[in-house]
Amino acid sequence: MSRFDVEPTPLSGLMRVSRQRLGDARGSLTRIFCADELRAGGWLEPVAQINHTLTLQAGTVRGMHFQYPPHADAKLVSCLRGEVWDVALDLRSGSATFLQWHAERLSADNGLALLIPSGFAHGFQALTDNAEMLYCHSHPHEPGAEGGLHALDTRLAITWPLPVIGLSPRDAAHPRLEQGFAGMRV
Repeated sequence: MSRFDVEPTPLSGLMRVSRQRLGDARGSLTRIFCADELRAGGWLEPVAQINHTLTLQAGTVRGMHFQYPPHADAKLVSCLRGEVWDVALDLRSGSATFLQWHAERLSADNGLALLIPSGFAHGFQALTDNAEMLYCHSHPHEPGAEGGLHALDTRLAITWPLPVIGLSPRDAAHPRLEQGFAGMRV
């Protein structure tokens, strides 16, 4: 019996994952990751790293982060506590959805996740205080390969639901999209 429903989003390769929560009088069980079930959604590699974030204040934005090839990674992104506006931006050169973004409300209550392929930038805005996120990565973080785009870049035109606060100095220093940006080959 499948514990996930994996559905495509409007962006090629980006998948929305709905988790089935099993519960009884004792509580509940939710499967976070299953390589066999997620393979159909495009997850083809082992989990190389798992990260957890806590964002204290609603309105805070983290992102838009990515890693350059050959360290570009797929991510399964989930919200464990609170609620976030989770955004994936297609940076793949030659993609039919190049420079388009898609967002989903992820929360502890709705059990949704995004399965983000390599070649996408990722970020989120906390919609509640004390929002906790869990990321499964297909490749470990490589500091020399990290990249980012400014979350408020008007060329990206990301619609953040709350006024943006709390950009880290690193995220605030991310560049705006350059004219003629050709994307990444992954």
